[in-house]
This record gives sequence, structure tokens and C-alpha cells, in this order.
Amino acid sequence: MPIKVRVGRMKGGLLLRSSSGNNPNKEEIILSIHFEVKRTISVPKEKAYAGLLDLDAASNWMQGFVGIERLDEGPLQVGSEWKETRKMFGSKATEHFEVVELHQPDKIVLRCDGTKGTTGKGEFVYTYYITSSGDHSDVTLKGEINGLTGVAKLFGKMMAGTFSKACAKDLDALKSYLEK
Repeated sequence: MPIKVRVGRMKGGLLLRSSSGNNPNKEEIILSIHFEVKRTISVPKEKAYAGLLDLDAASNWMQGFVGIERLDEGPLQVGSEWKETRKMFGSKATEHFEVVELHQPDKIVLRCDGTKGTTGKGEFVYTYYITSSGDHSDVTLKGEINGLTGVAKLFGKMMAGTFSKACAKDLDALKSYLEK
């Protein structure tokens, strides 16, 4: 599971953002942290794609699942939103998700706005690529964490490892569920 910490290039080799605090001329480094998790699932890619989007079945495989509250109705589509609550490290954590892209059955992009959830900061983008080889599907999750500041910025690489491991456990659990 490769973990990459990348700082964008704009000025002096660093991606900079103006601060919204008392000094509008102050700039800070914004980290963009990337990780990747890949699993092979013994189902056709259409089933893997559907399984990733089946919020009603999440209770059957998602670790620490407490509940999902849809913020819209009907099938998931670009713009669909929900709040997902899990028990993590002994406490409930709720995050706000939105579907950003859907390319059936090849790609799903989900965005978690950390400012609207328990995390309180950052943006988390989860891009799933689904490819097939016969009756097997390769699901590759490319995760991106943006907008970390303060202490989170300093511990970004460690956070990437934690997110990568959590996503790997989720894909393992989804794999077990879909292969039943």
C-alpha cells in the first residue's frame, strides 16, 4: 500500500493558500496526501460497482456501522448526499458524503466534506476504479486528503496510513460480503 505525501507547486515549490485569519497576506502550505488500496473480488465488475453504491447493504459489511441518513431520495446519482455514522476508537463519528462522479460500471468518485462532519476539517476524495478479468473484478481505491492544517498537517503521513488501513479493511469486508 504505497503512501504518498505531495505538496503542490505554485510558489517556491509549495502550494500556498491565503489565510482567512487576521492577516490576509499570510500564506500556509496545503498538503495533499494520496494513498491507494487494491483488491481483487470474485464477482463481475457490475456487481462490484453496485456493491460499492448499495448504502442499504452497508450494515452487512461496513466496519463500525451505526447508520446512514440519505439527504435525498432515489437511486444514487451525481449530487446525491448522505451522512454516514460509524463507531471509531470507541466514539461515534459522522461524516458527510457526496457523489461527485459515476461512470457505470468503471468508476465512482465520492467526496467527504470534513468541515460538515466529526472530522471538522479537510476534504477526503475516494475514487474507485473497477476493472474486470473474467469473473473477477479489480477494485482500486485512490484516496486523496486535502486541506489539512495545523497539527493534522504535521501528522499527515501518519493519517494517510491510518486512512489507507481503514479503507483496506472496508474493501476486505465488502469483498467477503459480495463473494458469499
